[in-house]
Amino acid sequence: MPSSTGYLVVAIALAAGLFFLLWWLLVRGGDEAPWLPAGLASSVVLLVALSAREVVMRRAWTRYLLENGIHDTRRTVPPSSARRSSSRSSKKGFSASVHSAALRTIQKQSVAADSLNAAPEAHLDVAQLCHDYLASTDEAIRSGGYGSEKGIAIRAGQERVRALHKHHLLTWAKGQSRLLTHEAQQRARTFDKIETANRALECIDSAMRIYPDEPELHESKHAISELIASVKVAHWVELAERSAFKGHYRRAIDRYRDALFYLNQDVVKADVRHAGTERIEREIAALETKLRQRKTRQQGQ
Repeated sequence: MPSSTGYLVVAIALAAGLFFLLWWLLVRGGDEAPWLPAGLASSVVLLVALSAREVVMRRAWTRYLLENGIHDTRRTVPPSSARRSSSRSSKKGFSASVHSAALRTIQKQSVAADSLNAAPEAHLDVAQLCHDYLASTDEAIRSGGYGSEKGIAIRAGQERVRALHKHHLLTWAKGQSRLLTHEAQQRARTFDKIETANRALECIDSAMRIYPDEPELHESKHAISELIASVKVAHWVELAERSAFKGHYRRAIDRYRDALFYLNQDVVKADVRHAGTERIEREIAALETKLRQRKTRQQGQ
């Protein structure tokens, strides 16, 4: 495990260095209280460093339990003869205790992730822990390291972890895609809207690779795809309206037809597709009439 003291020393040194650097810059700038913003900035850096370590180490500790086991430093070392005679039985019990401890850790973090204020990333962390637990226990069962009773207990734990894995992965996909979809709707540029919505779609697709038959995932994917199509339709309609306003009727017609292409995709609802198609076709017909009238005037001249 990495040294906590070393990490804290480095974090404090960076915070102190930032404090003195900002203090010096503010003194040169004539600030009357340079220590206040410098102290605030260094405190924020230190808090972020400590919080980041807490998140990373919590996940690393569980993986450490699964891969290396729990070493109790207070346990007295048995004589060499006793150690040799009990090596096989202690190895089995040791492995079982490791997975039991990891299961308790997963259940504890699952409860924390299900709290009201938990971010979607917390559910993803629990899902990853569940994946690691299942991979470790599957390997242990295949190696034949458990007796019948312990094997039954491990399989029962696996069933609970599989249910937790599905719950947290689906919760993450739903929550993260919802946040990204909301963010996409708030974006100003069309490219940013589509790019953010595609990130939401990637979250759904990653969950569907594991649970392809989950109805909620298919509904979410359909809703996000419909949003992307509507953004593209609105973009081309806006460009067509600008071209028509400037008198570029042929260009406006082409852009309206681009809008029709995205509007007629299967992800768009039938009623929306029908209403939008009628409106765009009316605009195209009006523009074609204006084009014919312009051509007639030009020939008359």
